Amino acid sequence: MIVGDLFAGVGGLSEGFRMDGFDIGFAIEFDKEIAESYKLNHPTTDVIADDISKVDVEELHKKHPNIDVIIGGPPCQGFSQKGKRLSLDDPRNFLFKQFVKFVAEFKPKYFVLENVPNIITTSNGYFKDEIIKSFGILGYEVTCGVLYARDFGVPQDRRRAVFIGQINKLEIGLPEPLNIHTTVKDAIYDLPFIKSGEGIEVTEYDKTADSDYQKLMRGSCKKLYNHVATNHSKSALERLKMIPKGAGKEVLPKELLTKSIYSGTWCRLLEDGIAPTITTRFDTPSSGRFTHPILDRCLTIREAARIQSFPDSFRFYGSRTCQMKQVGNAVPPLLAKAVADMIINNENK
Repeated sequence: MIVGDLFAGVGGLSEGFRMDGFDIGFAIEFDKEIAESYKLNHPTTDVIADDISKVDVEELHKKHPNIDVIIGGPPCQGFSQKGKRLSLDDPRNFLFKQFVKFVAEFKPKYFVLENVPNIITTSNGYFKDEIIKSFGILGYEVTCGVLYARDFGVPQDRRRAVFIGQINKLEIGLPEPLNIHTTVKDAIYDLPFIKSGEGIEVTEYDKTADSDYQKLMRGSCKKLYNHVATNHSKSALERLKMIPKGAGKEVLPKELLTKSIYSGTWCRLLEDGIAPTITTRFDTPSSGRFTHPILDRCLTIREAARIQSFPDSFRFYGSRTCQMKQVGNAVPPLLAKAVADMIINNENK
């Protein structure tokens, strides 16, 4: 089956579908640096680095006439808990209409639209109802709900709202939890234990894979990419050295506390637990619980990618800031794969 990915980012959704054997026909991503990283990881995909509202949908359809599934996540800042949530007054909350436009043109058998959980409840469910109604007019039946990444083997407490639509008659639902529990230790402890400021962009594994998750993430990779540690300041390192395994800012003297508003600030990840939602600033201890469980530094790009369930074969390109944006804004591929499984299973009935 062939997929078209809208608002693609670096391709977390695409990667999950690709894991299930789908071909990604085209992808649209506005940020040119991120689009380039997508292209390097999906060399056979037609990647369009442009504002989605400026893409000629009819011409694209002529170029890709046989799209079976449209997937994507319209930008969600307007629904974010960290944003002002202007709801009906925020134009960003209506970008789903671009998604509707593509579905109307391509008429795929299925679509998958993902977003932050608040899209379901914002403005008393107005946007949820509008999305379902808009696709209903096109002949799609829709189901929606909130999926927890941790329920699908991802070592992270990330939630995503997912809308699944099928033309004419809905024969599938949201995926059920897989009863696979992956910890932070399961995810990253086979990676080199480098210190703050250490690491190179392409290196070697120095341990064997221990957990099933580590083996899955490594696949057949012989090289390790993107495992470079942030070079923290002297004052940051002094604080981190005071925080023992399993602890956080509660052990720091009052004079060393920062004014950060983020929960988890200066707290270590729990090796036998799961990580909080990976954001775009996981290199900074004052931005959340992103400090390594036993090392005095924050996560590397590769460690954060592992926690997002990106396989080691997926390489991140561009500036470090852009790489963090690529990882932090992505849908966990294993979560996307669980949704893709529902489609494949329905097709194979």
